[in-house]
Amino acid sequence: MDFALTDQQEAIRDAIAKICEGFPDAYWLKKDHDGGFPHDFHKALADAGWLGICVPEEYGGSGLGITEAAIMMRTIAESGAGMSGASAVHINVFGLNPVVVFGTEEQRKRMLPPMVEGREKACFAVTEPNTGLNTTQLKTRAVAKNDRYIVNGQKVWISTAQVAHKILLLARTTPLEEVRSPTHGLSLFYTDFDRNKIKVHEIEKMGRKIVDSNELFFEDFEIPMEDRIGEEGKGFQYILEGMNPERILIAAEAVGLGKLALARATEYAKTRVVFNRPIGKNQGIQHPLAVNWVELEAAWLMVMQAAWQYDKGLPCGAGANAAKYFAGEAGYHACEQAVMTHGGFGYAKEFHVERYLREVLIPRIAPVSPQLALSFIAEKVLGLAKSY
Repeated sequence: MDFALTDQQEAIRDAIAKICEGFPDAYWLKKDHDGGFPHDFHKALADAGWLGICVPEEYGGSGLGITEAAIMMRTIAESGAGMSGASAVHINVFGLNPVVVFGTEEQRKRMLPPMVEGREKACFAVTEPNTGLNTTQLKTRAVAKNDRYIVNGQKVWISTAQVAHKILLLARTTPLEEVRSPTHGLSLFYTDFDRNKIKVHEIEKMGRKIVDSNELFFEDFEIPMEDRIGEEGKGFQYILEGMNPERILIAAEAVGLGKLALARATEYAKTRVVFNRPIGKNQGIQHPLAVNWVELEAAWLMVMQAAWQYDKGLPCGAGANAAKYFAGEAGYHACEQAVMTHGGFGYAKEFHVERYLREVLIPRIAPVSPQLALSFIAEKVLGLAKSY
């Protein structure tokens, strides 16, 4: 088995790294302090043709696989952008996959090119305050009326809603008590983000300030019938098409951020002199960093295996969940150790590693908790009883 990147994959990595060079550490440090979406970073990737890397070429994309997308997202995170940069373009990579797979030809032609070209930004609205990851219990209702749906309800932890032009929305079209299975009766829509009917409340949070997180309130929000993706009531099935790719990609981002933290910690250990010797001479510094390297290398192999499985059309649920779990843990350990290696300076913003530690909690927690990833593996791989 050949584990080396192909010439094309190396070219992708190098091209993305070149773009990221235009956004040095000082850029991300200032953005972390001031906030505000990185429109210039988003535009640079759009202008170079990298948004929509997995979108078919006939709709303006690159037509590449999740493997190439994982390489791209790791490179962005590892460049110094961290989760701030990765999250700014994350939805472009996987978010509209349901449109690609289940949308009509008219919808693909209408919906995909503006996102790929960077003319439109989208947000992905599934999670609700009282349901969390229990997606089948969503309460937001979309009621058909003449030629449109009327939506009322609430969503939470919706990224980029402050700047979004479009929204990919999952809502219940058939009441829960009227369906034979909780997975039925949910429908998926991709439509205009009407700020007259959607109230957006930004959530203040500990990290990744430049990519907003929000609570959304829908008040008689109207969606044209032609903006429903696929059949009514099958939306849960459709979003499953994006769940495994998302877990693979956020795992790649966790590896990239962990590698970034490890590189900074290693460089600091080489140059920081205490008691007349570089601290990197001490095994108490060396060994934890070596463990970080081992864990991140193992996590990357898991990411690439899961991506390969997805691109080949093979079952990848176990691989995607395992990669997401392990990469989230490995990335966290590396960022934590980077702070500890810097000692007191690790707490100072100018050394960057404290930002990495704040941001790495995102791939550790989301889009699925480590506990639910382990529950999936326990049930689906080990054959143990469902625990929730």
